[in-house]
Amino acid sequence: MSVTATVPRRRHRLGLAAGVTLLALAATGCSGLGRTAVGPVTYTTEREAVIQVNSPSVRGCHRIAPAGAHEVENGTLVDVILYRTRDCTGAGTTYVPTRFSDVTAPGSGPWRSYSFVH
Repeated sequence: MSVTATVPRRRHRLGLAAGVTLLALAATGCSGLGRTAVGPVTYTTEREAVIQVNSPSVRGCHRIAPAGAHEVENGTLVDVILYRTRDCTGAGTTYVPTRFSDVTAPGSGPWRSYSFVH
């Protein structure tokens, strides 16, 4: 084996090791731990108070004010699911894509929580 054949293999192995390391770091950075939905979620309560939550976590269930909300604007970069319950469960959900808003239908109950699609 010549010296010239050893150098390209060593470079290849170093390049492969560097690529694997970068891939692992990227996967860790995108794991969702501590990740936020960049931008505001703004909602209007049944009592006409306007509440804005800036860059909430994409993880978990987010409760809306006790009076509930009848209008929600998703100004984040992540889609939202609205729920009529306080614990992000049950039927009657509404899907609100990023940069859209939604208003409850007359006679329907208010939204009481939301979660992010991630």
